[in-house]
Amino acid sequence: MSAVAIFLNRHAAFPRTAARLIQRLRRSGPAAIAAVVACACVMPARASDGARLSTLLVLMRPELGNSPLKRPVLLKASDTSNGLKGDVYAIVDQPLATLSSALATPAQWCEAMLLHINNRKCTVASGTSGQEILLSVVRKYDQPVENAFRLPFSFTLVDKNSQHLEVQLGALSGPLGTSNYRIAIEAVPADALHSFLHFSYAYEENFVVHTAMQAYLATFGRSKVGFTVIGQTPEGTPEYIGGTHGLLERNAMRYFLAVDAHVNAAKDTEVARNAWFTAAEKYPRQLHEIDRAVYLELKDADARR
Repeated sequence: MSAVAIFLNRHAAFPRTAARLIQRLRRSGPAAIAAVVACACVMPARASDGARLSTLLVLMRPELGNSPLKRPVLLKASDTSNGLKGDVYAIVDQPLATLSSALATPAQWCEAMLLHINNRKCTVASGTSGQEILLSVVRKYDQPVENAFRLPFSFTLVDKNSQHLEVQLGALSGPLGTSNYRIAIEAVPADALHSFLHFSYAYEENFVVHTAMQAYLATFGRSKVGFTVIGQTPEGTPEYIGGTHGLLERNAMRYFLAVDAHVNAAKDTEVARNAWFTAAEKYPRQLHEIDRAVYLELKDADARR
């Protein structure tokens, strides 16, 4: 059983999930344990064909089916050595072929990322190592686009075939003491009509930025929360995680919903915008900022520039 525990704790983004899965495997008997041990032992450190993600799908299905987000999505923020990372695991309502055809180029990623409420402009340009995505981001939606900071993302299509998609975006420089922004998506078939994907969003920050953000979240931003339930309030309602982890969970979810809406919209920008807003409004405690009309007007104005 030790090989299974090592595999799950290394590669599952959710420690509680790993613990529950280990318990289930113990109850399932030797056959189930042997199957996972085989996967854990023969799988290389980096499986480029999606075998690792396919194994995680088998192990995470029960948790996905009982997600508190009321759809098969699990979300978690964590600390890295110099920053933060958000991971989203989800089963989405599109086959892998559709997902791959909608996310294989920088221009398609621009379309997806522009659905995020704070992303105001996105262009594709030629960089030193290929095409770059130039993303203009404001710190709050109502700030003018002229005040946006620009993130120059490299674009790498790591793998694309009938059983696996992997795309990575990276920006070495960022605003106000942040750096090494990383956006990645990896997906495998869940069945003939659905895909299982892992979306991640991460960045690094220096000490000054970290300290300033902690101060903001402890004062003006203390009402902002993420999705992870950490307890109950005295009134018996869920108490959600706050602080930097809550901040990152909100942003990771916004980006995941943007990718999902873009893929489902089949190149219809108006449909994609409405789908993103509808999906975000299912979580008003975490994601509500403005009403639909203001959001659509804002995106229309950006598109006309």
